[in-house]
Amino acid sequence: MTAPLTLSARDLVCRRDNRLVVDGVSLELRRGEVLGVLGHNGAGKSTTLQMLTGALPPNSGQIEVCDFDLLQQPRLAKACIGFLPEHPPLYRDMRVDGFLRFAARLHHIPSAKLAEALALAKQRCGLQDCGKKVIGSLSKGYQQRVGIAQAIIHNPAVIVLDEPTVGLDPAQIRDIRTLIRELGDCCSVILSTHLLNEAESLCDRVIILQKGRLIYSGSSAEMLEKGNMEEAFLQITRQSYPEAAQ
Repeated sequence: MTAPLTLSARDLVCRRDNRLVVDGVSLELRRGEVLGVLGHNGAGKSTTLQMLTGALPPNSGQIEVCDFDLLQQPRLAKACIGFLPEHPPLYRDMRVDGFLRFAARLHHIPSAKLAEALALAKQRCGLQDCGKKVIGSLSKGYQQRVGIAQAIIHNPAVIVLDEPTVGLDPAQIRDIRTLIRELGDCCSVILSTHLLNEAESLCDRVIILQKGRLIYSGSSAEMLEKGNMEEAFLQITRQSYPEAAQ
């Protein structure tokens, strides 16, 4: 039986300074799925994620999250989304518990359920011993964990992660990847990454953006039929825009 859709985007367009940044992108996400978003720098990945989460309104197109129209019913739709931008929105002078309580209040978690939500988010992100620590004193890997914790504290159906392992050391990358796999078991995850081995190991499906356009959509297994993920990515992008591979 096919899992239900948690997110659907159709014909998304974004213009900046009379330049077409995203050009007619459509995609779908199903419950329990990890979708990888790949592309060269400037391909439109972060802009697309910002539109999918409601951080940036599209010039045209439609987005539905858990059957709520993101443009017509933004509060209901955004309540179903957790978002970790490429630069995590952390207040580094706050303690972890205080920051996560603040995030919980922003998501309208009732006071009676706040302690439970805080404990669960910290447990899932391996932050049980960090509650009283100042965020700025933590390693970058643990700051990423705090960023993910704020994205999942309201138990969203869709989690959007923009380059969650960038700048981390190998051990930190391993830990964050393990967390993403666990999140994919209970929710839907959209993962933007430059690391093709990360997409290969984590993602059920991938899409590739190039110059704001969707040039590939398929399962990871289908991509690997073309070779490893790196070879497949280079082959697809060369075929669509030969100059991009130069």
